[in-house]
This record gives sequence, C-alpha cells and structure tokens, in this order.
Amino acid sequence: MGKNLNGRELGVGISQRKDGKYVGRFTDKRGKRIVKSFDRYIDCSKWLVDAKYDNMHSVGKNNRMTVDEWFKYWISNIKEKTVRNNTIKNYTDRYNCCIKSSIGDMYIDDVRPMHCQGVLNDMEVRNYAGSTMEQTRITMYNMFDCAEENEIILSNPVKRSVKCPRKTEKRNRVLTVEEQKLFLSTARGTSNFLQYQFLLQTGLRAGELIGLKWEDIDFENKEIHIRRSVGYNYSSGQYTIGEPKSEAGYRVITMTKIVYDILETKKREYSKKNAERNLSMQFEDFIFVNRNGVLTKNTTYDSHIRKIAAKAGIETFSMHTFRHTFATRCIEAGMKPKTLQQILGHSNINITMNLYVHVTDDEKKREMKKFEEMNGLGLENYI
Repeated sequence: MGKNLNGRELGVGISQRKDGKYVGRFTDKRGKRIVKSFDRYIDCSKWLVDAKYDNMHSVGKNNRMTVDEWFKYWISNIKEKTVRNNTIKNYTDRYNCCIKSSIGDMYIDDVRPMHCQGVLNDMEVRNYAGSTMEQTRITMYNMFDCAEENEIILSNPVKRSVKCPRKTEKRNRVLTVEEQKLFLSTARGTSNFLQYQFLLQTGLRAGELIGLKWEDIDFENKEIHIRRSVGYNYSSGQYTIGEPKSEAGYRVITMTKIVYDILETKKREYSKKNAERNLSMQFEDFIFVNRNGVLTKNTTYDSHIRKIAAKAGIETFSMHTFRHTFATRCIEAGMKPKTLQQILGHSNINITMNLYVHVTDDEKKREMKKFEEMNGLGLENYI
C-alpha cells in the first residue's frame, strides 16, 4: 500500500515521489513490471485501473501476444459463439495435442510458414494419421485467419506452401458378410449385443446411439428421430450432450423389423428397471443404459469389441466400423447414394461416396459377372 508525502495511504500500486509526482506500477500477465508517473493523483489512479483492466481483458497490445493467448481468446470470445460444441472440441484437441507444444509460447506476429510446417512435420514423425494432420492444418489456418482479419497480424502464416506430409491412409475397416455373422454370433448373449445389432441396422454414430432417448422413438410410424450426440469428457469426468455433427445430422430413420424388435426388448427392460428403481435419475430417459442404469462410454464399447473380435478370430475394429459396414451393406443391396446420404446424416453427397462406399471383393466379382453376361456375347469368336 503506497503513501503520499504526508503519510496518507494512496492505495495498492500508487506512491508519491519526493518531487511530488505520483507513480503507478503493476506487473502484467507476462511478468513485466509496468511503471508510469503523473503530476496529479487522479490521473495516476485512473491510468492504473484502465491499464490493469486492459492487461487482463485485451487480446494484446501492439500484437505482442503469444499464440496461446490468441487461441484462448479466439475460442472463448469468437468460436464458442458461432460454431457447434463438437467443432470447439476438435479445435481444442488439435491445438492442445499438436500445436501448443510447438508454437504456443511464440509471439503470434513472429510465427512464419516454416513454423506451421514444423508443426505438421513433427506430427508426421510422431506417426499421426494423415486426416489428423489435415485437421490440425485447418485449425491453424482458421485461428490465424481470424487474427489477420482482426489486424492482430499482417498476414496468415499458413500459406499454400504449408502442406501435410504425404501419408498413406489406412482403408476404413469394413466387416465382410462372414465377419459380420461371426462377430454377432460370438457377441450373442453379451451385454452390448443389441447395441451392435442396432448400429448394423441403422448406421448411427456411436455418440448418436448413446444419446438416444425414448422421446426420439415413434413406434406407431416406426421412426427414429436423431436429435443429439453424447460423448464423455475424461478431463471433467462428465458426459457431454451436444447437437448432431451437422445440420444434416438431424434426421429421421425408418426402423427395420430387427430394430423395432430391439427397441421393444429395451422398452421391456426399461419398464422392469423403472419398477425396481434401478435407473439413474440422470439417465432415466436414455435407451441404451448398462445394468447399473448409466450410459456406457464409447471407449468401453471399443474395449468390449476387441475382446469379442479376438474370441471370434477376426481382425479387431471400433464402434465406427459398424457405420462403415452398414453403409457398405446398403450399397450392396442397391440403395441409392442420395438415400444413403440422408440416412447417414451427411451434409454432402461426396462424403458419402468417398468415405462409406466400400465395395467388397465379392461384390466386384458379382458386378463383373453381370457385365460379362450382358456384354460379353460374341467376344469368344476373337479369342
């Protein structure tokens, strides 16, 4: 607590020198000592209050802020107001896992294309998937683009020359018909068997399955309404309920007979648990709860799948494989891609065609056989 020349207290951070000038001082968020002198006490007091406020709430002065500081401001004050929770999570995961350690401590206006390229090169050394590297590049581009628009930096350092290292992407795992039958026969009787069947009949994302509530089911019209997605945040130890991945994720799926029977079975289980008071109040409206009346984490499903796959003697896979497999069975059954797009909840038909149309070897043989029967006549004369 500073004092004036007469010994009167002036408040924290203000004092009076022997020449009569008032001095204000504080330490900014980078640890730098800021000092300024004034002829009048009122001017010094006003400056100190304003300077402390600017230090705590501004995104920087003269562009001398770190990438970390800008990212926190960008996420909290710009992106959280305009994009979905899943997008915020993806941006944050990519930043914390891949960007922060490389350039987080740099001043934002010091970042150059070579530093951004370094982030991607480091990811390649750490054997990240090509798709994850591309998501990281998108995160960097968007955060620096916004900084440029707000005149925090002169130009976006993620130039066209900043590219993801070439990487051969693994083909999305799809169960063959035989693998599908073998897996289900091995899983029969286990606690998650109905969930696995359900995914293979609907193509839902794991989070959409976990998030299904009884209010989403229309038994009369045999329809399922997709309205939310649920994930588990290990940092907070809480389940997070969010919107579907995109606007197209809000959709209605017609039940097959198997799906209808599964839901009837789960309804009976629900009524029994409700009567026995064996439902968690937090999750009492959800369909797929475990024996303790709570939701099952996606990672728990994946762990169970690995055990079943090992027992069945087939290559392991994840919950998302059921979605790929459903899409492949639909194409093999002759479903139109546009219809499949709507069932899967894709905003763009190209996503459906590029990611989920996995034609099996057996299907190729069948199609070539059809071609031969229709167009191969007469060619034997030239052999």
